[in-house]
Amino acid sequence: MRIAIDPFMHRFLSLEDLPRKVRELGYDWIELSPRGDFLEWFKAPRVFPARIKAFKQALAAENVKIASLLPMYRWASNDETERKAAVKHWKRAIEICVELEVDTMNSEFGRGPHPDKGSCYCCHTGSMIEACEDAWWRSMEELVPVFEREGIQLNVEPHPEDWCETLQPALDIIRTVNSKNVKFLYCAPHTFYFGDDTKAMLREAKDVLAHVHVGDTFNHKASSGLRYILNPPGTQARVHQHLNIGQGEVPWDDFFGTLAEIGFDGIMTACVFAWEDKADESGRFMRAEMQRYIDTYWK
Repeated sequence: MRIAIDPFMHRFLSLEDLPRKVRELGYDWIELSPRGDFLEWFKAPRVFPARIKAFKQALAAENVKIASLLPMYRWASNDETERKAAVKHWKRAIEICVELEVDTMNSEFGRGPHPDKGSCYCCHTGSMIEACEDAWWRSMEELVPVFEREGIQLNVEPHPEDWCETLQPALDIIRTVNSKNVKFLYCAPHTFYFGDDTKAMLREAKDVLAHVHVGDTFNHKASSGLRYILNPPGTQARVHQHLNIGQGEVPWDDFFGTLAEIGFDGIMTACVFAWEDKADESGRFMRAEMQRYIDTYWK
């Protein structure tokens, strides 16, 4: 199993300084999420040979490796020009993955054109779901052969407000892709968007589950829907969090116990974004807590 950290809260460090910080926090692996000097959000990678060389040297010096690269491009955009640009960026990101000798990438199903197109985006209410899904499939027709040719595994997660934001149909869509290089990522902070039975959901995902994000969250559906009170009444805004283990309501014994039961041996990433003011403390705490659960359940 690869125990990694998403260093988003440490993105203010240079690429060359990042491996030292990751090692200091107790991790051997990085899940490298978007950052302005590498795989920028939605834009072409800011990557050139000298930058790759310096980053690889810094990684080697600390004996830290990259578990996964996490690009975010608009591959599900219903704007065809935007979608084609996203596929182009994806192909370059795959080249970078190969150059770094990384075997895994992960991403989200995607939000289509949001937030740059227009003043209203209501994919989750149904107005754009079909168009975004159709665009995603067109992108996958181009990209899956590239992943397979290069030997790169892609792990995909549903995300709140994506055209696909729930456990189902995400699992069936990934099975329909029908490629050994395309698997499922279960994000624990999205648990209560998926459903209420963590054990059942992880068991259902067993055949395609390759990657988990570890972070806590509150059940936004609890207390008769009043766990969060949003104003004005009727607003479409929804909340989800990426907190330290124990700060929310994810049933962690169910989560880790079931992962051990189904023989999970993929990537496990500390995925906390809530505490930039105490990022080091959070990173160390998450590493220790994940190890404690691993020692308990993977005997």
